Amino acid sequence: MSRIARMGARARRLFEAVRTNPYIERYEEVRRRNEDQYQLEPAKPEDDEADDMDTDDTDSAPAQGASDGVPHGLKVAGGWSWRLIVIAAAVIGILYLANMLAIVVVPFVVSMLLAAMLQPLVTLLVRIHVPRTLAVGVVLVGGIMVVSSVLTYVVGQFISGVPQLAENVTTGVLKIQNWAKTGPLHLTDETIEGYLNEASDYAISWVGTDAAGAAETAADTLGIVLTSVSGLFLVLFTTFFLMRDGRRIWTFLTRMLPAPAQEPMTRAGDASWSSLVSFVRATILVAIIDAVGIGIGLIIMDVPLAIPLAALVFLGAFIPIIGATVSGTVAVLVALVGGDWITALIVLGIVLAVQQIESHVLQPVLMGRAVSIHPLAVVLAVASGVVLADVFGALIAVPIVAVLNAGIKELNRRTGTSQEPDNVTG
Repeated sequence: MSRIARMGARARRLFEAVRTNPYIERYEEVRRRNEDQYQLEPAKPEDDEADDMDTDDTDSAPAQGASDGVPHGLKVAGGWSWRLIVIAAAVIGILYLANMLAIVVVPFVVSMLLAAMLQPLVTLLVRIHVPRTLAVGVVLVGGIMVVSSVLTYVVGQFISGVPQLAENVTTGVLKIQNWAKTGPLHLTDETIEGYLNEASDYAISWVGTDAAGAAETAADTLGIVLTSVSGLFLVLFTTFFLMRDGRRIWTFLTRMLPAPAQEPMTRAGDASWSSLVSFVRATILVAIIDAVGIGIGLIIMDVPLAIPLAALVFLGAFIPIIGATVSGTVAVLVALVGGDWITALIVLGIVLAVQQIESHVLQPVLMGRAVSIHPLAVVLAVASGVVLADVFGALIAVPIVAVLNAGIKELNRRTGTSQEPDNVTG
């Protein structure tokens, strides 16, 4: 029994010696530390390591690019600059080609406006089962007859009223001369006659009286007449086919585009055409109301050339803001020359009242949101049109802006809806 006890005591001493061995304690400590570190910081998957490498590369890229010494604002300004230069070059190129092909571009633009004006009548006839070709022919011939009749009547009224207007102008000039002599200016007859002679000489030099100048003027006039006649036939021909085959022509053109752009461009074209139709229709109604209102006022005030002046107001209404101002000014001046300053003031009040009704009632109600354009854009468009193409440019500037505005809005709307999730509304 004692032997067994001694063996147990020896085993305990051996175990204590092994347990207190410094090498074994160090091994156990290192093992526990490694196990704890593994549990607290597990190894990252390979994908995370790849993402970390990409992030490091991405973070280091700006640092490498920032060493070129060019500020970020200057880079943005440079990017915008060359893009604006490209856009300006494209616009200048288009305007240059349009100027070179003016004999074709001008009739085509006029045909677009006429087709937009007459298209609702064609649609109405087609709805009552009239063949489209026949409906287009009837509307076009009827429009030509109406325009010719109106022009014949207006020109006849103008010719019949010219003698009375000339007499009134002579009377007005004599009144001005008497006022210049007896008024605060105290001008002499010699001074007044000198001013009149200078004005006469300037007019003669501007018109030209030599044979070469007359022959050159006659040749230019003949060329203008021939160009106008050919342009008239081109307008009629183009208007006919635009009203009959306009939809098929636009579909054919959009099919030349890449497949993803065909459907958006088709919708943009439809929106632009609807905007042009609304603009032309509203402008015609506004022009008729302006001409009738001012014409009635001129007839009541017994102003000479009341009917031709009303026709001038009608034509001036097609040039927003500027056209109404010019035609109204002409009416006031004719009233001043043909009557007295009281009549001129009354006519001025009539013109201003009609224009205020047009601006605040007719334009918003008739045009609405389909062709809503900011007044500043209208003024800038008309001014640019006058600089580029004189009166014709002023006439077509606002319709072009309306068409581009509607088309771009439609493209932006399609792009915005395509990028939004399906569950987004409003």
